[in-house]
This record gives sequence, structure tokens and C-alpha cells, in this order.
Amino acid sequence: MTKVKQKVKKKPSKSEKSKKKVVKTKLENVNISETKKEIILCFCAHNDDQVIGAGGTLAKYTAEGKEVYTYIFSYGESSHPHLHREVIVKTRVAESQAADKIISGSGIFHLGLKEGSFIKEIEERGFKERIKKIISEKKPTKIFTHSQDDPHPDHRAVNKIIREVTAQVRCKCDLFSFDIWNFWLAKGRRRPMLVVDITTTFDQKIRAIKAHKSQKMALITMIPATYARSIINGLNHHYRYAEVFYKIN
Repeated sequence: MTKVKQKVKKKPSKSEKSKKKVVKTKLENVNISETKKEIILCFCAHNDDQVIGAGGTLAKYTAEGKEVYTYIFSYGESSHPHLHREVIVKTRVAESQAADKIISGSGIFHLGLKEGSFIKEIEERGFKERIKKIISEKKPTKIFTHSQDDPHPDHRAVNKIIREVTAQVRCKCDLFSFDIWNFWLAKGRRRPMLVVDITTTFDQKIRAIKAHKSQKMALITMIPATYARSIINGLNHHYRYAEVFYKIN
């Protein structure tokens, strides 16, 4: 009869046991929270543009743990020409900070350019290089800005500047545009869309818009328009409320 040799399982040595413990300890010490968060940037002309155009989406991104930074080209002081500049600047900055807090943004910054002169001042004051540096350092996955066919000249100027800067720094992120004063689709709107369900953050969007209390006349127009646009976008894409963006790059 043939004898079957059984393999005797060797007991691990003390050194092998210690190696296993070391590996386990190293894995336990890995800090998952150190993983870099996704960064979203928003560039706009005036203090309330970001919440009117993308407030629900930005609030949704912050709820998902993303960092959202907003850069505003002007202080929006021309909205109250009868007041001293220092007074309205202080008011509008405070309102924009309150709105950013409502959507849990990571920071809001003002470039302080003169309204109506963005293209001229961006070159003269060297702000184009500053914007390049912001994009290069933040390395965003998405950038939101105004549409190229918005009736407001400052909005179109911001679109032009951001398109130029992102091309010059060869930004690999997605660049999307939002609408403010163009209530109906205009040229070039066959581009790919980003549709975001903002049903859970719509209330934050409205509260963030209302935080700009000094803009009484604009609020009369914008609140109903915001409801209408969000509802129509929602119906078109099977949500209660939605925001729609168009890819630029």
C-alpha cells in the first residue's frame, strides 16, 4: 500500500509574526481623511450672480464635501450711485459673505474691478495673472462662469476673460456657463449640458439670493424668475427643481 505523505504546516517564526503585525499597524495608521477634496471654482461679475446662476448646485457640491470658492470681479457699488462707495461696498461684501455661508462655501473673494471696465482693468492691474495663479494652485475639477450671450456686458466680459485664462493655463477642468438675464436659450446652446437636481438645495439657493437685501429691485424680478427657471428645468429633466449649465471647453 502506498503511503500518502501529509504536508506538515510549519508554525510561523517569531520574525514572521512580527512582520505581519507591522503591516497591520501601517494599514491602521493610514488617514483616509487626508485624501484631497474636489475643488469647484466660480467666477462672476457681481455679488449675487453666483447664487442666482448656480446657487443650488454649489450648495449641493458643498453638501457632498467638495470645496467651493467664489471670485467676484466687482463690488457691485454702481447699484447705489447715491451712496458713498465705502458704504455700499461694505454692505455688498457683507451680503455676499452671508450668502456664501448659507451655501456652505469655502470662501468668497472680490477683485474690486470697476463695473463696465473689466476687460481694460484686468490687463492694466495685472489681474489676469492673478486668476491664472488661482486656477493653477486650486486645480479645480469644474469652473462655473457667465454665458457668452448674456445681455449684461459685464457678464459677457467675465466669460471672455475666463475662457482666455483657462486656455492659456491649459486647464484640464470642465468649464461650464450659467444664465442670469438671458431667460431664453440663445446661440450655441446645442453644446453638452450639465443638469443638476437641486430639489434638496433649492431652499438654500433662495435664501442665499434673499441675503442680498440691498438689491430690492433686482429681487422683485429675480425671485420669480428663479422659481420659473428652476421649475421649467426640473420638468424638462424629471426633477422638481434643476439647474442647467452648458459646457464651454
